[in-house]
Amino acid sequence: MAASVAGMLRGGLLPQAGRLPTLQTVRCGSKAVTRHRRVMHFERQKLMAVTEYIPPKPAVNPRCLTRPSRPPQEETGLIRLLRREIAAVFRDNRMIAVCQNVALSAEDKLLMRHRLRKHKILMKVFPNQVLKPFLENSKYQNLLPLFVGHNLLLVSEEPKVKEMMRILKGVPFLPLLGGCIDDTILSRQGFIIYSKLPSLAFVQGELVGGLGFLMAQTHSLLQYQPLQLAALLDQYVRQQHEGDSIMPASGQPSPPDPVPDS
Repeated sequence: MAASVAGMLRGGLLPQAGRLPTLQTVRCGSKAVTRHRRVMHFERQKLMAVTEYIPPKPAVNPRCLTRPSRPPQEETGLIRLLRREIAAVFRDNRMIAVCQNVALSAEDKLLMRHRLRKHKILMKVFPNQVLKPFLENSKYQNLLPLFVGHNLLLVSEEPKVKEMMRILKGVPFLPLLGGCIDDTILSRQGFIIYSKLPSLAFVQGELVGGLGFLMAQTHSLLQYQPLQLAALLDQYVRQQHEGDSIMPASGQPSPPDPVPDS
């Protein structure tokens, strides 16, 4: 049975000797697309527009409602570490300058950090999410308006304002916003005026010179009266010796000159 079926198929599929193969037409055109969205009938469009759901407007604008309180976030170890570092920076440094953190290239930032480190000025960058809560609960809360956007801190144990301003002058696109020196808040203009002040050694030298001059003048004034008194006493003694030498040998003093009649 299977052999006969195979022979029939072979005879029907394979061309016999002396005959041409049967021609078959193959459709090469595009296939029928049935996924196009049908255009809705005009009457149905009107019905859908009339029956469209319009939600009611709220009685109170959502912008006027208080925002739902967010659950308190747990402090991670990194946040605690940054908070301790910020507290140490504000405690151990006398000069703290706030600059706008612009998009510097890595090479320029490294060069600037190296130039500042020569004068023992360090560059610190902290996220505002950690820095602002610290400032709100400290005596530096008046510095909060300076921390808008990305900022960086220039800190040093001694107020090296003149050196810092000279370096920032070479980087004009890194603006100085303000800061504090010895717990005194200064603006950018205040930093410029502070940098023009003479050095501490020069002021101390002038103070020592002025005090030395005043002490010498006071010493001369105190010595003037005793010296004058000693000079007057010496002159008085000399006059006494001169008067004794002109006395007569008899030892009797010479009679005084007669007083003329008035």
